[in-house]
Amino acid sequence: MPTPHLAALLSVTIPMGLGLLLDRLLGEPPHHHPLVAFGRYASAIERLFRRLGANRGIGLLAWSAAILPWVALAGSLRESNIWLGLLLDVGLLYFAIGSRSLAEHARAVATPLIAGDLPGARQRLSWIVSRDTSQLDESGVAKATVESVLENGNDAIFGALFWFALLGGPGALMFRLANTLDAMWGYRNERYLRFGWAAARIDDVLNYIPARLTALSYALLGNTADALRCWRTQAPAWDSPNAGPVMAAGAGTLGVSLGGPAIYHGQLEDRPRLGTGDAARATDIDKAVALVHNSIWLWLLAVAGVSVFAHA
Repeated sequence: MPTPHLAALLSVTIPMGLGLLLDRLLGEPPHHHPLVAFGRYASAIERLFRRLGANRGIGLLAWSAAILPWVALAGSLRESNIWLGLLLDVGLLYFAIGSRSLAEHARAVATPLIAGDLPGARQRLSWIVSRDTSQLDESGVAKATVESVLENGNDAIFGALFWFALLGGPGALMFRLANTLDAMWGYRNERYLRFGWAAARIDDVLNYIPARLTALSYALLGNTADALRCWRTQAPAWDSPNAGPVMAAGAGTLGVSLGGPAIYHGQLEDRPRLGTGDAARATDIDKAVALVHNSIWLWLLAVAGVSVFAHA
């Protein structure tokens, strides 16, 4: 029989480490990514439920129909056999995170930017952000990329790790699917303002604690005093309750200035300033990627410590 300490590591930390290792080695599937199939499924669910209406209640029912059956199935399979549960945990976490792809997309912008190929950097940036990149200068491209890395560190990695630590693979799956539905339905426009309300609010709730743990991780691994000050004074002005702390703390710890005006869907948005110091440069992109990767190690150590302590 394994000791309680070993059992704790086997139940959470080792599967988490294996899932992260798979992501580091393999990256996202080049073809037939499961999220593409889920997107088609979610679109079919939307068409079906819109026949009943487009209010908040119908949107909540649609969210439940799109996500809960898959989470329930994963939970049932996980409990059916310990080894199947272990494999499922590792596989679902690999599916739910995107650490390698986040770094690859960021460096695909940084490489031409450092080489002086501003049009090439703008084009690669347009693949990962929704803002208009056509008129951005070098600093604007670097700033947008650093913002994307910091925010997606939470959305693509740490949110899934948090729910994995609590609920195993089904928790990571729930988070990833909920985050995907928020990206599909969580718009504040006429089509989705009511129907997508539940998707947006549930994603906010699921992200609330992970976002603040992510912000704390960023703060601990750089200029802690500036990061905490930026988090406290700047994050409340940001329109997203979760992206604000993450990006403010990340900007503060890196010593760069983020935020400011940006064009989304043809509309100029005057966003608050975040961080401290000079505007982001091309070299700050790799620093942001390194901050996210170092935070992953911090999370692994923290999860291992909490697991062992809880079973002591």
